[in-house]
Amino acid sequence: MRIAFHAPLKSPNHPVASGDRQMARMLVKALEHGGHSVELASELRFYLRQPEPKSFDALKIEAREEAARLARLWDRDGKPDLWFSYHPYYKAPDLIGPELASAFAVPYVTAEASYSRRRNAGLWGDTQALVARAVEQAALNICFTQRDRQGLADAIPDAALGMLSPFIDTSVFRETPARGCPTRLVTVAMMRPGDKVESYRMLAQALGSIVHLPWTMSVVGDGPARDEVKAQFAGLAADRIEWLGAIEPAAVPDVLYSGGIYIWPGCGEAYGLAYLEAQAAGLPVVAQDIAGVPEVVRDGQTGFLTPPGDVAAFASAVERLLARNDERAIMAAEARRFILEERSLVVAAARLAELLAKIPVS
Repeated sequence: MRIAFHAPLKSPNHPVASGDRQMARMLVKALEHGGHSVELASELRFYLRQPEPKSFDALKIEAREEAARLARLWDRDGKPDLWFSYHPYYKAPDLIGPELASAFAVPYVTAEASYSRRRNAGLWGDTQALVARAVEQAALNICFTQRDRQGLADAIPDAALGMLSPFIDTSVFRETPARGCPTRLVTVAMMRPGDKVESYRMLAQALGSIVHLPWTMSVVGDGPARDEVKAQFAGLAADRIEWLGAIEPAAVPDVLYSGGIYIWPGCGEAYGLAYLEAQAAGLPVVAQDIAGVPEVVRDGQTGFLTPPGDVAAFASAVERLLARNDERAIMAAEARRFILEERSLVVAAARLAELLAKIPVS
């Protein structure tokens, strides 16, 4: 099929690295691996940081102009077989795909669409209504987590839903990873206000309670909250933590290989691709049993998931893996098996092909 791909939150070509950009790229790869021709329909970003009517009005004007451009292009060169919209939600609704798909009788598909009833107020209520209409129109809504699936099913009972587990391109990971230092902890996360800072705060508190153990930690990440994040760790010895800043995605596996355990609380994580990468590199994970994290970490098998907000439990899980090398090694092996056999690009491409094959295309 010829697929028009659009990610209203962040284009696959956006200059700033993030999980959204990475998953958008992975979806394009998976679709192409399945034999489809994928074209990036639009680079425009329809993202509202705050519920400001003037900003939304400006976005709607941009959307109308972009839709008109695409309509002219399709009239001239032919329409695609399918429109694929990645991650529409209340802050980033798809403002061009539903109307175009309807006008040209093109099947409309979403991936990782989400709906939260607590956002049904003011402008967010209006933007979320757009998401709901798009989900209702869609021939298929591909959900990455049971949490998102349940949210859509509750809000839009007639929505066509399918499941695709979060995945990564495992080809970038060594077939036999080098054994890193078992007492070296690793985390990879942006430094921005909100859930990320809260996760760093919890991480610092947990590590502060296990300073009697000989651990060190490598931190990959940067962002506007850098100073606030580093301040959280001021009570720890400076030689305990290596601040690596932002690095190229291709360099992340080598940092993971150097460690023995991946630790990140994951406050508010949709699921967290970094957890998948860590496990692919042979690192067991310590995280919270929160949001979408259980979709990518198997508690007691590939790591430990601790109760939300329980700093002591989080610290205890890290301490356990630091102290029990045999258990850590067993979890490390299972973590790699889990990702390479169940969460690879090849597996995802096959699942996507299975889902899309059920959509009638004119």
